[in-house]
Formats: sequence, C-alpha cells, structure tokens
Amino acid sequence: MRRTIFGIIFIVFGLLKLADIWGIVHLAWLKQQIFLDYFGAALIIYIGVELIVSSYQHHPDQWLKRPLPIGDDGKRIVCSARYGGDEYVFSGEPFHGARLDAFCGGIRMDLRNATITEDEEIEIHTFCGGVDLYVPPTVNILVKSRSFMGGVNNHSAMTVGKDVHNLHIIADNFLGGVNIKN
Repeated sequence: MRRTIFGIIFIVFGLLKLADIWGIVHLAWLKQQIFLDYFGAALIIYIGVELIVSSYQHHPDQWLKRPLPIGDDGKRIVCSARYGGDEYVFSGEPFHGARLDAFCGGIRMDLRNATITEDEEIEIHTFCGGVDLYVPPTVNILVKSRSFMGGVNNHSAMTVGKDVHNLHIIADNFLGGVNIKN
C-alpha cells in the first residue's frame, strides 16, 4: 500500500512539472533547462508508474479469487476482467469450455484439478492484458492464435494415448498474451 501511495505522489509531481512546462500552471520552483524539464518529468512519472506496477506484481494475493462464473448455457465458463486481476480455480468441478476476456487486466485460470471428460474449447480475447492458464498434464493443448504485438506461450507437455482429450485454445490478442503451463 505504501508503494502505491508513493507512486501516486510521484505521478502527481510529474504531471505538475509537465503542466508548468506547458504553461497550464505557473510554478517558479519547477523551472529548469528545457532538456532537464522533460527528462525530469518523464523520470518522475516513470518511477511513479513503476512503483504502482511492481506493487501489484510482487503481491500475488491481490488477485481476486472469484467463484466460477457459469454462462447462460449452464456449462461454459464466461470470465471478463477489466482493469484488474481475477483468479478462478477448479477443485474437481467438470469443465465444459470457457470464454475469457481480459481488457487492461488479467485472468488466472487453474484447470489442473478440473474434470475434463471430452475435447473442450477455450476462447480467449486480450487487449492490453493477459491470461495465465494452468492445465492438467492429462490433456493436449492445440492453439490457434491471431495476435498483434502479443502472443501465446504454450509450455504444457504433450500427452500420448487414446484416452487423451484435447483443449482447443482460440486466442485473439492485441497488445496482450496468453501463457499456458502444466
């Protein structure tokens, strides 16, 4: 929490510095050489944003653990995260596919303990966000992806056998990505 407060303070001072440079406000104590003006303002804003982002990255308990959101069909999971992070964990429940939308946020879905009895599909859409998908080692992952400045990392192991089911991942990423692991 302390890092977030300091981050906000740095951002406010950086924005004040830019406002003074552009003549929106007149603060004599902020006037310096032109190069140092812009460099100082950018550095202050960068430090503020870095403090806030690193605060959320280093504290995984900030992910909101949510109950499984069942869609209109009563089977398929439908998740949407906007400007935050949501975590969904299966504890033996049957899995019948999902649609995951991450807009300037993230979704963490843990399917390692899910009951998967047939081939299923997971449709993923990201925009400036990401999805972490943990899959059981007893399924194969088949990926189809369309990405612009993003992508899909599939670190899952392939399983051989006639009773092995497939998870079809269909991902559309714009400045975002999907990470798949066992």
